Amino acid sequence: MTTTHAFWLAGREATGDASFDVTNSYDGRLVGKVSVPTEAQVEEAVAAAHAVVDEFAATPAHVRAAALDHVSKRLAERTEEIALLISAENGKPIKWARGEVGRAVSVFRFAAEEARRWNAGEAQRLDTEAGGAGRLALTRRIPKGVVLGIAPFNFPLNLSAHKVAPAIAVGAPIILKPAPSTPISSLILGEILAETDLPAGSWSILTVPNDRMPALVKDERLPVISFTGSDKVGYAIQESVPHKHCTLELGGNAAAVVLPDWSSEADLDWAASRIATFSNYQGGQSCISVQRVIADASVYDRLVPKIVAAVEAQVTGDPSDAATDVGPLVDEAAAKRVESWVDEAVAAGAKLLAGGKREGATYAPTVLADLPADVTLARAEVFGPVLTLAKVDGEAEAFAAVNDSDFGLQAGVFTHDLQTAFRAHRALEVGGVIVGDVPSYRADQMPYGGAKRSGVGREGVKFAMDDYTYERVLVLTGLAL
Repeated sequence: MTTTHAFWLAGREATGDASFDVTNSYDGRLVGKVSVPTEAQVEEAVAAAHAVVDEFAATPAHVRAAALDHVSKRLAERTEEIALLISAENGKPIKWARGEVGRAVSVFRFAAEEARRWNAGEAQRLDTEAGGAGRLALTRRIPKGVVLGIAPFNFPLNLSAHKVAPAIAVGAPIILKPAPSTPISSLILGEILAETDLPAGSWSILTVPNDRMPALVKDERLPVISFTGSDKVGYAIQESVPHKHCTLELGGNAAAVVLPDWSSEADLDWAASRIATFSNYQGGQSCISVQRVIADASVYDRLVPKIVAAVEAQVTGDPSDAATDVGPLVDEAAAKRVESWVDEAVAAGAKLLAGGKREGATYAPTVLADLPADVTLARAEVFGPVLTLAKVDGEAEAFAAVNDSDFGLQAGVFTHDLQTAFRAHRALEVGGVIVGDVPSYRADQMPYGGAKRSGVGREGVKFAMDDYTYERVLVLTGLAL
């Protein structure tokens, strides 16, 4: 008999009147059943979070830090169990699933460190003018209120961690809503949180269906929304609650630029290997996976066969096999969408250099060249294992090609020249420029977010903590400064 996983209501396990199945996209097997909260249970969770706002904000830093440390330690202890679960519910190859757990371990550890040193306050003398004689301003950051965290399917544990850990670090209650296709790893996080001494009501993990989310989004008791997902859904959320604070981590069609000075055989081998790996890891289901390669004409003809060979060497298959590099997409519908976009591009004149085949929810690692500018693949985020190649003449044309996009999350620039790196940093309309590597690099403590339709706000533990709080100034009068 399959156990039905409970959700977490104000820090305790609960079940509702209905449940849904979570299945493995590779072989269709049942991973688990998950209980769905009733409307009354959702209301109970929101009311509990709202009621504990002041208490949680006043919780001593050592209590919050100890809880975060505990979560980090317990995630590390349960790495293999959780990685197998992520792989089963997500289709992610087990080696990448293990890496995801390791990143979540770091996120909670970073949050514990930040909780201990955060919000000491900044003092400012106001007697720089006569009217401020004897006055001192002390500025501290105060939680804005309850956070509604909406997590995606592609990194079900780590991107949940990026919402939960900063909220706990600042003392902001959080209600986490995991993706319907991958909720169980978030519920495991609830098991570990329940082992801590955090106040009742300070966190809930609610497996609410997507069609019931508009009511939660609009609830005035939830003033902060942290959403990771598609640009269409993210901006619909923002437009529905313009008075709320929304952090939106949305899509991308990230580019890797290879410039003329990146020209030795070792350089090109490194670039090809990194591009092949990170256009296909997670099945291409990462908003900073490499979708576009923009290479200078001086290196293009030497680079292309290296990329094609490296892509064809990617091992596609059972995600539970340690040798697998590329598993299935989240479901067959996603693979069919990718297939249709590639077919459209090829019919319009793009050259298929590798891949282009689908089997169920798995789509073969694919490389296209000479992509027409008006096809879907040239403008939208493919969110699949598809790579497009373009030849340009010079740095200016390369940077213009990167910017010719509605998205601007991250870009990779392969160059050895420091001046070029700074020009790229100034010119590229993205949230992050990665020099000497692909745009897919992310350290979980660094600021992460985009420009244009890639979203607003920043994640990365310290930066999310700033997003969840606001500055409040205290002016002291009559002091002998």
